Amino acid sequence: METESEPYVRLATLRQLHQVVADLNTARSLADTLQTVADGVVAGLGYELACVNLVRPDGDLVVAAFAGSAAAEALITGRVGSRESWERRLSMGEMWGELRFIPHTEGWILIEDDVPQWHTEGPEPRFEDEWHPHDRLYAPMYASGGGRELLGVISVDRPRNGRRPGPWGQEALQMYASQAAIAISNARLRANMQRALVRLEREQQALRASEESFRQAFEYAPSGMAIAEMGGDQHGRLLRTNDALCRLLGRPASAMRRYSFADLVHPEDVGTLLRTSAEGGRAEIRLGRRDGTYVWVSLRNSVVADTADGPRFLLTHVEDIEDRKRHELQLAHRASHDALTGLPNSAELRARLSARLCERPHAAYASDIESLDAAYEGDGGFGADGFDFGAVAGRPYDHHVHTAAPDGEIDDGTKGLAVLFCDLDGFKSINDRFGHQTGDAVLVEVARRLTTGVRDGDTVARLGGDEFVVLADGLGAADAADLAVRLRNAIILPIRVGGRGVRVGASFGIGWASCGMSVEEVLQSADQRMYVEKRSRAKVHRRAG
Repeated sequence: METESEPYVRLATLRQLHQVVADLNTARSLADTLQTVADGVVAGLGYELACVNLVRPDGDLVVAAFAGSAAAEALITGRVGSRESWERRLSMGEMWGELRFIPHTEGWILIEDDVPQWHTEGPEPRFEDEWHPHDRLYAPMYASGGGRELLGVISVDRPRNGRRPGPWGQEALQMYASQAAIAISNARLRANMQRALVRLEREQQALRASEESFRQAFEYAPSGMAIAEMGGDQHGRLLRTNDALCRLLGRPASAMRRYSFADLVHPEDVGTLLRTSAEGGRAEIRLGRRDGTYVWVSLRNSVVADTADGPRFLLTHVEDIEDRKRHELQLAHRASHDALTGLPNSAELRARLSARLCERPHAAYASDIESLDAAYEGDGGFGADGFDFGAVAGRPYDHHVHTAAPDGEIDDGTKGLAVLFCDLDGFKSINDRFGHQTGDAVLVEVARRLTTGVRDGDTVARLGGDEFVVLADGLGAADAADLAVRLRNAIILPIRVGGRGVRVGASFGIGWASCGMSVEEVLQSADQRMYVEKRSRAKVHRRAG
């Protein structure tokens, strides 16, 4: 069962992974890109050592970058391993998706081949998935397209947690290798285009020779490319697009010339596009396909001139990052949602609740604000020259819609954020009598009934075990009480599991979130009310008996 800290660890790892992937496209040269790839494995994926082996034009692989050990880097950087030996390694061991894992029980036969390698020493594994010093894990990098051309291989060693990576770690390494391959391909493409641009600036004869090279690089680039006007009434209009971009958006080249990127961008990403600079600007946005759907892309801009003194154009590289975005969303969902019920987990619940609460100001700070308010009450908080003293004071509640709570259990008309704490009654006996599989099925069905019983926009989260929390905004005291009754009535209906019907009860405590409270105070308040209700119901039951 997942521990409470693991979602936070995954979220932290995901943020690091997102950062190192973003760094891949900031390197200025191919050499910098290769070193960034190696450094990213150590910085973001939890390994102490990483090596990037790059395929040379003759097919053999050279150690192009190393991270994690200066001694190992000096020992093997620049050394070459034959393609035959590498193909042997990539055909043995265990397949973890695109990854290849060779355990130490098989790897001994590779010690004498010509692939540059380092050796680490350590004790024998103490448990099944502990990393052995002679374990080998490789992440091949393939060029985009259907040919699966091998660009290189990332090899890693010494996981910091001392264990072989699980499914989540394997997926993260595989996704990183895919993004590294794109970055290496792009670095090569940028190098070719930069060389072409240098020739364009030097002399007319070099310009004519480079035009064909540029056309080839533009037309046959594996990712999207576009040339747009700069300046004038038609600024931003697409003048030319390559086949890769037309295929990506499902639009013919003739139709693309009627648009600019501003016409195609998702409405929510217009601001991001407008903030992207022309020279060296980068942005991740969604572009519209012909069928009405959107695809996530990474845009990177460069400014080129037709001649030395001629008009300037905007050259935009468009990379399809849909898979990476989907993986990021999937990983984020796993880290923020309960694996059994699919509901938001404890960490996500606290994050959503915290977003609605502004912090309680310190006493001295609040006193200063009150003094300022009193001093300038006559002119509405503004000085003689119209200066806003409240803004200087930095009120902690500026630009925030405060969350208020009804006063007591009587419905006074106040609408607030209700926090319903739900604890299942009799759930332990179901686990004891019928087993945890039946108990899990009950939890899944309870989660479904709770979700069905609330409004769109309300939050149903699993706090842990048999405890659930509902966040419902815009309710009065009577509304919240009615909601608790409806949810309890939905839960107590029989639940069919494995051909038998089981029943579980539910106790609800209604708390209210208001600004000035901490998340824990809000949850504790609802929990205490639930406990009081449970004791009250138990007394009534004893009297009735």
